[in-house]
Amino acid sequence: MKRMFSEGLKGIIAAQTTISHIDGKEGVLIYRGYEIGELKDLSFEEAAFLLWYGHIPTMEDTVDIKNKLNTFRFLTPAMKEILHSLPVEMDMMSVLRTVISSLGGPEYNWKPTIEQAMRLTAVIPTIIAYRFNMNTEKPFIDPDPQLNHVENYLYMLSGSNPSKAVADALETYMVLTLEHGMNASAFSARVTASTESDLVSSITSAIGTMKGPLHGGAPSGVIDLLNEIGTAEKAESVIRRKLLKGEKLMGFGHRVYKTHDPRAIALRKKLLENIGDDHSLDLALYVEKKAIELLAEIKPGRSLYTNVEFYAAAIMKSIHLPSDLFTPTFTASRIVGWTAHVMEQAENNTIYRPQSEYIGKRNC
Repeated sequence: MKRMFSEGLKGIIAAQTTISHIDGKEGVLIYRGYEIGELKDLSFEEAAFLLWYGHIPTMEDTVDIKNKLNTFRFLTPAMKEILHSLPVEMDMMSVLRTVISSLGGPEYNWKPTIEQAMRLTAVIPTIIAYRFNMNTEKPFIDPDPQLNHVENYLYMLSGSNPSKAVADALETYMVLTLEHGMNASAFSARVTASTESDLVSSITSAIGTMKGPLHGGAPSGVIDLLNEIGTAEKAESVIRRKLLKGEKLMGFGHRVYKTHDPRAIALRKKLLENIGDDHSLDLALYVEKKAIELLAEIKPGRSLYTNVEFYAAAIMKSIHLPSDLFTPTFTASRIVGWTAHVMEQAENNTIYRPQSEYIGKRNC
């Protein structure tokens, strides 16, 4: 009997999971049984705990995970040496992949553990900040134990404490992008783990996959749109002109979600809590409202709604994050999902071994 071929394994169920669920038709994303909108007020640490342990943390759990992540934030002398040895022109995702791949030793032996996951999650923002400050000839800023995971990342990049509006927005974005089902990088991590390789190798695979522009590409098109609009007064004329010319409106529509992206809805609600505190975020809220109105008028029936990358771009713009740090920042979030997948794979492991169909010549 001829076996079914599915290009890119589309539609093929490769694993059963309790981590997350996506319903693109209904616009639903679930983490461990909770719809994503219920989780927008969780801290990064609390949401990571949920994905790693399977339940919402108690207050004591939250204090414990914050303390552990804080402990693991610091770079070793060997990591700093590697960072200084890499070519200055090397992109940040390649830097991350290289430094993470250098880790090892008995603390990362099979089977993967939550402590291993914490170690990698905690150190990634420090690697990014250290390399960024190196390349921009700024002094490195040590992690601040008084700040939470996301605040500390912003602090290490800029040297100053972020505003509440900006810190809340980035934290919510990172919570909403911790995990997104069997995407290419999560699958890559699980395939590596299925050989009983270590967690470092699995995360190195995932970072290499995320580096590809079809997966972790930066939302630079949305930044360009927001820069072109500039002020609320110009929003309607710019958007109307683009739609009438048949141009794609960046930040609207999604390959998976055929209706509202639930992450965008949750992020919008969080930004509305701090409206008036940051011009870039306020402008994004207004542009979205105007764009939805004009899409309904000019392209009726197309069901094009805001995706999470629209607000991701607005947040990155508000914190003046260079475009080459967009995907690394996404990686600093998604590592939580990757590590959860690797640990789940290890619990009931079968090595991945799909078939290929030979379509070449036969000379016999």
